[in-house]
Amino acid sequence: MNLKRLRLRKALTQRELAEKSGVALATINRIETGLQKGRISTIRKLAVVLGVDPGELLEEQEGAET
Repeated sequence: MNLKRLRLRKALTQRELAEKSGVALATINRIETGLQKGRISTIRKLAVVLGVDPGELLEEQEGAET
């Protein structure tokens, strides 16, 4: 998932993204570390704040291990 890369591109901390999106900080952390997959509703909230299509969040990063 591209969440961390897109968050950093917007120069947001996890806490700032949590506050702006209404998604729990712990959830963002778990998604970024791969411990959890986000629900569709969560992905949509994050995508709005990051200004991207929800599908872009779900794409695998180039060079990422599967």
